[in-house]
Amino acid sequence: MRYTLILLLALCIAPLAHAGIVDAPAANLEISLMTYGPGDIYWERFGHDALEVRDTVSGESIAFNYGVFDFDQKGFLLNFARGIMAYRMDAETTQSDIDFYAGEGRYVRRQRLALDDAQKEHLRRFLLWNIRPENAGYRYDYYSDNCTTRVRDALDDALGGALSAQWMGKPGGMTFREQTARLMSNQPWLMLGMDLGLGPFADQPMTAWKEAFLPMTLEEGLRHVDVDGRPLVAEDALLVPARLTPPPGKAPDLRWPLLIAGLALALPLALPALTRRAGARGVFVAAGTVFAVFAGIAGLFMLGLWTLTLHRSAWGNFNLLAFSPFALLIVPGIWRLRHAGRTVSRLASRVTALSFAACVIALLLHLWPDFPQRNLPWLLFALPCWAALTWSFCRRHD
Repeated sequence: MRYTLILLLALCIAPLAHAGIVDAPAANLEISLMTYGPGDIYWERFGHDALEVRDTVSGESIAFNYGVFDFDQKGFLLNFARGIMAYRMDAETTQSDIDFYAGEGRYVRRQRLALDDAQKEHLRRFLLWNIRPENAGYRYDYYSDNCTTRVRDALDDALGGALSAQWMGKPGGMTFREQTARLMSNQPWLMLGMDLGLGPFADQPMTAWKEAFLPMTLEEGLRHVDVDGRPLVAEDALLVPARLTPPPGKAPDLRWPLLIAGLALALPLALPALTRRAGARGVFVAAGTVFAVFAGIAGLFMLGLWTLTLHRSAWGNFNLLAFSPFALLIVPGIWRLRHAGRTVSRLASRVTALSFAACVIALLLHLWPDFPQRNLPWLLFALPCWAALTWSFCRRHD
């Protein structure tokens, strides 16, 4: 999503005071949805969009978007980490937007909308009101209040609720989790981290209305909307083709990759129960430390997101049953097994057994049809590791 400076507002609006979109008759206006495809950088993977207002007489064309934030704002990094993301509305000439996104290799599409004069006037008045400094700011949310949901809501308001009426009762194609994994799949490690950190919110039943949080989904959805018996999209033009590889059409299935990774890590974790060789102890300690530290840090991270931030998409994460901060307590027990004849402390043994039991419970919860979180891939990774550690500790307990 494109981030620009609100300072450009003055450059865009000042010339319009004399003629153009501010005071042109509504009959001279064209309203279009501008969609800019996904970029290569992770914050660009979800795409971007804007509402274009064009005066057909003067030729002036301004694109209004909701994707601006300021890195230099006071406490930006801390607020961002806490989920307090202050975004603003912005306006630029359409051509400057087109040139920018074309230069990045992202596609640009214009969908001219078949609005009547009253709807055009309603939308113009709202956009000009919204871009005033006292109205431009809002608190951003990745899924429920972002640059696309703001565009969607503005269109819906101008259309008298026609979009929400048609989309709120229509099932969506993917969940927030699936859309996120699909779009972030070009950066596997970041995709895995985001998938691990997402809670039940990301797996809620979707409607077409909610799924229009994505620019590309909103673009596609408008093609199938009729208002008062006529198609909403009067003209659909690809202005700039994409030069970047598009995201896959479906989210990757993480179950087999994470199960295989879990089994591969579980093998060295089971070595103390299988052999007494000195070399095996070193392999076990290395693998056990990696898993325990990963599980503990992941648990701390997820717990922090739940209790210390406003990132509600990460709240109530059932992955905490498989990756707990308590996993860090077993690291000393793992290191005790470096030496022949050493045994495992009761604390490490009990924490491991409880972690294994919690992981089994989390897996059994998936038998409940209404279980709210689709985190099976991570359970398939964690369960073999906890099983192997529990077995090894039972065999070497004092």
